[in-house]
Amino acid sequence: MRSRILGETGRGSAILLAVVLALGIALAGWKTASARATAAAAAHQPEPIEMVTSAVARTEQHRATTTSIGTVLALRSITLRTELSGTVHAVALVPGRVVDSGTVLVALDVSVEQAELEALQAQSQLAVTSLARMERLRQHGAVSEEEVDRARAERDVAQAQIARTQAIIAKKTIRAPFRARVGISDVHPGQYLNEGTQLTTLQGIDGAVHVDFAVSQQVAVGLRAGTPVQVVTTADSMPIAARIVAVDARVDPVTRTTTVRATIIGGAPAPGSSVRVFVPAGPMVTAIVVPVNALRRGPSGDHVFVIAADESGKTRAHERPVRSGPMLGDEIVILDGLTAGEQVAASGSFKLREGVLVAVDAPKTGGAQQ
Repeated sequence: MRSRILGETGRGSAILLAVVLALGIALAGWKTASARATAAAAAHQPEPIEMVTSAVARTEQHRATTTSIGTVLALRSITLRTELSGTVHAVALVPGRVVDSGTVLVALDVSVEQAELEALQAQSQLAVTSLARMERLRQHGAVSEEEVDRARAERDVAQAQIARTQAIIAKKTIRAPFRARVGISDVHPGQYLNEGTQLTTLQGIDGAVHVDFAVSQQVAVGLRAGTPVQVVTTADSMPIAARIVAVDARVDPVTRTTTVRATIIGGAPAPGSSVRVFVPAGPMVTAIVVPVNALRRGPSGDHVFVIAADESGKTRAHERPVRSGPMLGDEIVILDGLTAGEQVAASGSFKLREGVLVAVDAPKTGGAQQ
């Protein structure tokens, strides 16, 4: 009985194994047939084509630049202060007003000094008359030479006192030293001002401004007076042309930088503004440029798609690793990986992959494609 049961169990296992094997063979045959059918269908379908515009890599003279943050300074700028103490008699400080050289801005009370001046002028006149009389008497021997010298000294002292009082009056009448724009002030008639009190600031109106900025000592070595730089006030503004007028002879021992001064003529930003300065940092070299939209960036680095015909004459895109440099308007410098004359994909390059068939417009030399 036991041997009979074992025999029936063995036959059942064999049948089950045969069924599983038959199913596996059938499934493998179905998969193979399906793959052959798919391959046959794909063979009859046309190869996908990507539409792109193209550009030709070209050479251009390029000079590497570095960026620095600069401060705009007026050619002439002062903080106006009182030289003598006194009470304010009149004020002509209007913020934002442009005043000419010599315009009275603040007048302190000089009534006491004016009275003293009149008294001194009377004394001076008397001294002049006395000296003239002494000189006539000396000619007749009525007075000594010593008396004449004393009269002359009294006249000189009187005239010197007049000059001193006039200088005090002038110092209490504060004038604009040059054509300038008046800053904010807080001075009022009747206000008593101590010596050295700040009145306002004056920014010269010269049609030009200075821009001071710092560069590394390595960059400063190659800068000279007359070297052009580009100044940008905001991120979306057009660069303003400027020229270096001075390079400081001293290197800061802490930052190892050198201060450089450039001048902007016309269209200058307001004094005190912060600007970005693009400074030449190397010799002029010949570089390869392509449109900005031709450069693709990925995890493995920068690359472009070079368009070339394959052995069968079909136009295909091939990924080319490159090393990119700075942007020049709507173009970008390619430092390595590309040669002049090669055709690259511009607009539409984002959808390309290695070896894909492409249809391109006529190549355009330079400039970004829209």
